[in-house]
Amino acid sequence: MNTLVRLIEKLSDWMARISGVMLGLMTLLILVEIFLWNIFQKTTLIADEYCAYGLAAIIFLGAGYCLKEKGHIRITLVLGFLPEKLSRTITFAATGVTTAFMGYLWWYLFKMVRSAVRYNSTSGTLTNTPLWIPQTLMLIGAACFFIQLVAVTIRTYQAIGTGEEVV
Repeated sequence: MNTLVRLIEKLSDWMARISGVMLGLMTLLILVEIFLWNIFQKTTLIADEYCAYGLAAIIFLGAGYCLKEKGHIRITLVLGFLPEKLSRTITFAATGVTTAFMGYLWWYLFKMVRSAVRYNSTSGTLTNTPLWIPQTLMLIGAACFFIQLVAVTIRTYQAIGTGEEVV
């Protein structure tokens, strides 16, 4: 089971790297846009749209890594006053509910992508970008976040008996 958890954590690391590359590409696109506008009074016409797609992708692709690194907001005030075993049990239950919710969200993102492919949906901009492309990046990120939540749920369950700290 620990091997599976480590494999999932490596997947989250890779998704974070991809997010970083996307952030760099977005930065370059914005710099090109600024340069073109200030020098030639021309525009790429795609910077706003593609940076919005990139932002959505970065959020979803980086969510698993953020969870792995304990970067998500957590309110621990109440848990700090409870006995450790009860605190771990509550954390396990909360993580399990979050995992179930993320699975539900993933299913609806999947249906959204499937619908965009089926109806050949495109953006309402000059580029007519097929919407399944940015939506698929969100779907992949949501899947990786869901898988990371499964790993954290497993570690949290294991911690109930061992007394080690998780999440």
